[in-house]
Amino acid sequence: MAKASAAPKRAKEAPLLKTVLAQLEDAKAENIVTIDLNGKAALADRMVIASGRSNRHVGAIADQLAVKLKEAGQRDLKIEGLPHADWVLVDAGDVIVHIFRPEVRSFYNIEKLWSDQAPDELLAS
Repeated sequence: MAKASAAPKRAKEAPLLKTVLAQLEDAKAENIVTIDLNGKAALADRMVIASGRSNRHVGAIADQLAVKLKEAGQRDLKIEGLPHADWVLVDAGDVIVHIFRPEVRSFYNIEKLWSDQAPDELLAS
């Protein structure tokens, strides 16, 4: 029964993820990585991580993404990290997007934390 309820959620997530990825590419985001969070965390199904070249670029990527998601009917977006824009988080529900300046992304290295090779004890905390 759990698999039956997961299928509609996956179907709903697919257009959202496609919209996010298309907008990040349109905004010239760099080093875009998608991480599957199913079975790792209940906070979302996917995490997308991308970089912008500067604070201004990171802020512009986040602003453009928010506009596109709202146009696509996404409600209750939560955005953290503006106006400083070293690291901006856009929470779209089933997909969470992190947009970093390259130096900040390298420092926090959240891809490694959430990757399949991450120790289970780190993911549980």
